[in-house]
Amino acid sequence: MTTSDYKAAVRRAVLKESFLRATFSKRQREDDTPWVRVTIRPVLVKGSRAMQFSYFDGKRDITKNASGPDAERRLDKALAIPFGQILVQSPADDLQVRISKKGTASVMRRKPSLTENTADLSHDRSKEHLLAAGADDPLLNALRIVDKNGKVRSSMRGKFAQINEFLRVVDKLLPASAPDQPISVIDCGCGSAYLTFAIHHYLNHVRQFAARVTGVDRDKTLVGKCLALRDVLGWDGIEFCESSIANFQPETKPDIVLSLHACDIATDEAIARGVAWKSGTILAAPCCQHELQHQLKAAPLRAVLRQGILRERLADIVTDTFRALALRIMGYRTSVIEFVSPESTSKNLMIRAEWGVKPGQAGAIAEYVDLKEFLHITPAIEEMLGEKFLRLVENVE
Repeated sequence: MTTSDYKAAVRRAVLKESFLRATFSKRQREDDTPWVRVTIRPVLVKGSRAMQFSYFDGKRDITKNASGPDAERRLDKALAIPFGQILVQSPADDLQVRISKKGTASVMRRKPSLTENTADLSHDRSKEHLLAAGADDPLLNALRIVDKNGKVRSSMRGKFAQINEFLRVVDKLLPASAPDQPISVIDCGCGSAYLTFAIHHYLNHVRQFAARVTGVDRDKTLVGKCLALRDVLGWDGIEFCESSIANFQPETKPDIVLSLHACDIATDEAIARGVAWKSGTILAAPCCQHELQHQLKAAPLRAVLRQGILRERLADIVTDTFRALALRIMGYRTSVIEFVSPESTSKNLMIRAEWGVKPGQAGAIAEYVDLKEFLHITPAIEEMLGEKFLRLVENVE
């Protein structure tokens, strides 16, 4: 199908009265717009039907409402961005478009993935939970996050919010429709595995993607409890392995590597293993970070380093900065985000990295080397990444 043909088909589907949602994803090349994902849905604004356009640039969402000719212009601009995949959903069917890097488009119509007969046009609707509370959700019941009536327990509100905000980050990285091959996820240092179970549940049972999830932890007791919970739930496709992060070897290349509140340099180990396994996505939410606290000796920072709490917080920031820079050097688009409110957990930063740039970016290397020399330290991530990383850093002109 030609470019004009598929764009016309998408345009017709989006402008229908029954339209529910459109998702543009999988950017194939750079252009003059920063958007890596665009979604469109109908809304009511002052009693009139309009379109809500949500633009995601990898760090934040920007939402704009438009109607009439303005909405059509915004739709045409979205169609002009070099996305590789478009999904238009309606109660009748899904229109799925895949565009090759050469510009060849394949268009398919499938059974509807949204079951609403009409669109929810509420403009100021309350924030949706991707994993909604309810008495019939097996995971929330098994984890005792909800009571017998399906209401979130007061003591578990923070955990419930954390799970949903984590899934929101994951969801933005997923394709609009199920990929041809099962998604492989490895959670390094999974601990009690709340989020390990949550991502398995969301991928397999909510999004209905085929996914295999493996939790890795060196604590034999915790691994045993996770396996017991898996058996109670009766879920296939989720495994737990007693192992250190450094010694674990996956059966297949993982698509997503997680490190969620792993202590100290365990986060560095997980990032390094994710890089070594050539994972497409690495999500790391660091926990306690101690290894740089005693290395920090830069004279201009004496007033900061003299105070224990300030030294600790500076070490946290510096550690995560080195991790983010190292991932950029190794070929990942990287950002540090606040993935959940500080009210839910004080450890609310996440390093989000997606494979897709040429390793050895000179700018990232210069920033890494300058910061390292200023602080007179050697971060653990450098040692974990090993010779390949050192060659990239040392060979830059």
